[in-house]
Amino acid sequence: MDDTVVVRPGAPIPGENGQAQVRNRRMEQSSSDPRTTRDNEGEVDAEEQENLKYGAKHVMMLIIPVSLCMILVIITIRVVTLYEAASKPTVYLVYTPFNDQNDLTTGSPISDGVINMLIVIAIVIVMTCFLVLLYKCRCYKVIHGWLFLSSLILLFMFTFLYLNEVVIRFNLAMDYITIALVVWNFGIMGIISIHWKGPLLLQQAYLLIISALMALVFIRHLPEWTLWFILGGIAIYDLFAVLCPKGPLRILVETAEARNEPIFPALIYSSTMMWTVGMADGEPVGGYNPLNSNAPPVDNQPPEEQGVKLGLGDFIFYSVLVGKAATADDWNTVIACFFAILIGLCLTLLILAIVKKALPALPISIFAGIVFYACTRFCIKPMCDQMALHQVYL
Repeated sequence: MDDTVVVRPGAPIPGENGQAQVRNRRMEQSSSDPRTTRDNEGEVDAEEQENLKYGAKHVMMLIIPVSLCMILVIITIRVVTLYEAASKPTVYLVYTPFNDQNDLTTGSPISDGVINMLIVIAIVIVMTCFLVLLYKCRCYKVIHGWLFLSSLILLFMFTFLYLNEVVIRFNLAMDYITIALVVWNFGIMGIISIHWKGPLLLQQAYLLIISALMALVFIRHLPEWTLWFILGGIAIYDLFAVLCPKGPLRILVETAEARNEPIFPALIYSSTMMWTVGMADGEPVGGYNPLNSNAPPVDNQPPEEQGVKLGLGDFIFYSVLVGKAATADDWNTVIACFFAILIGLCLTLLILAIVKKALPALPISIFAGIVFYACTRFCIKPMCDQMALHQVYL
């Protein structure tokens, strides 16, 4: 009796080779089965729809807060007379020494603006590199103290100055004790929400208010030409800092990703909670624990709940551009800049979805806003004025 094995046509072949042929035959059958193909196509379509859903959702999660921040600045400038173009500031920021109220001037506002812009950009570069160095060396307590002090100044001193101007504008009867109590409660709640633990919406609201207050300070206390040069210069610097291999912001993001740590919430607006601190035992929930900097990060959020993030500096300079347009007393210019910034933000998010890496959010929006401002202010507005003067209607 020999060892020959007779195999019927189409029957599985024993042994490893036979099992491989069976698997191949099943794969061919499943690929040729129209029902399986339709199921696969349905899964792909469902996945694409899910990606589109969350993509549109994340876009709106950024457009809405950016719009609210810009609207807050616009309303303040239109209501509080201190920020109008006719109200000339008596004090400029200390890092813009070249101005018409200082002996240190070149005599030309354009030259003064360029020099001031270079000084401001140099300060930004130095401070950013210092922040990155602290983060690389894991000096978390120093960074927290730095950001805590900045938030303290914004939420207390700048809020007091803003509230004082609002009281004067509307001629409200309010004593200093009441103002102090209001500012104290407002500031303490903001410190707790940003640097410790609080509801997500409250944290987001305070971050938007801080951005709006900082934008109003820049609009009020920067020379006009200096402000425009700073907008252009900071957009170019943002492009370098994020995309350059040795850019400070890129190093910061890559270091945070390598350590699996979120960037500090006082610097970043997030559409979802970035990190909170347990009240009793100090255990981290959804991030790293600043009370124990050596503790490993915890990230228990699903990918769709991590949300999108935008730096507070982007909110500030978006609002500065729109707010400066609002001082021109022309709603056409304001609306044009408003939508130019939103369109630029949408384009940035579209490119982000394609390249899937950190991108600067300022360049497209800022340059689009400046172009729209110039075209509307110096071309469209004079044309509309002449048409209204001669009663020409289109």
